Amino acid sequence: LVIAPHPDDEVLGCGAQMKKYNELGAEVFVLVLTRGTPKFYSDDRINNVRKEALDAHQILGVKKTFFEEFHAPVLDSYPLSEISGSIKKTIDKIRPEKVYIPHRGDIHNDHRIVYNAALVACRPVDKYSVKEIRTYETLSETEWAAPFGDEAFIPTIFSDVSGVFEAKLNAMSCFKSQLKAFPNPRSLENLEALAKQRGATVGYKRAEAFMLVRKIC
Repeated sequence: LVIAPHPDDEVLGCGAQMKKYNELGAEVFVLVLTRGTPKFYSDDRINNVRKEALDAHQILGVKKTFFEEFHAPVLDSYPLSEISGSIKKTIDKIRPEKVYIPHRGDIHNDHRIVYNAALVACRPVDKYSVKEIRTYETLSETEWAAPFGDEAFIPTIFSDVSGVFEAKLNAMSCFKSQLKAFPNPRSLENLEALAKQRGATVGYKRAEAFMLVRKIC
């Protein structure tokens, strides 16, 4: 299960990993927690970006996408218990073994809230299914974190996605409403630059990097 605060975060953070799992025969699910608040986003705009997400997920082999209706970017107006309860509902339904969540140091407060709510929802109690929790990096959010150790994204897991990275670029290309021209962080060129840098760190052509929060063996 990949949990995304907003549509496209999941593709930016672990689109290639999702495709890799799909090709290995695993079932991949995505939970998108927010829609834009009516103050800033029309229904047409929200429906369009959700269609873009579904098109991207089809390329990546996502089995099912769940959309919740919390308003962005004002996720902090909801009780944390309500958000974590929504996540728990999906976890109880699909019983995932691995969960991917945003990095807690991301500059966007919605990401921080989802991180905290997801940890609550993934507590190892009541015949839990979640055995592993990883955080992913989201370009234009993670790299702009404050320059302090407890906010920085420090990868501990590197996944070789050399053979499936093209699918990530194709999936991200579906988000025409979100993509920008280089050198904007949310450009295809920057996605590839990050994948090359993460890959070169461990001797691969392309990699996605994650931070391990918890692994139960």
